[in-house]
Amino acid sequence: MKAWIFLVLGVLLALVGALWTLQGLGVVGGSVMSGVTLWAIIGPIVLIIGLVIAFIGIRQLRQSRG
Repeated sequence: MKAWIFLVLGVLLALVGALWTLQGLGVVGGSVMSGVTLWAIIGPIVLIIGLVIAFIGIRQLRQSRG
């Protein structure tokens, strides 16, 4: 059960990080975050953290099955 939480949380963080990056770069408009360089820096950091957490969840799922 804990592995699924890591996986879901990691995927959500990765998606949010990707969105923040695109908003910071001005690709996605309609927000106060659009075109703000700070979000172009924070976004990839959150994206990478999310991918690491998702990877941990995937590894735990594989270990529990095998």
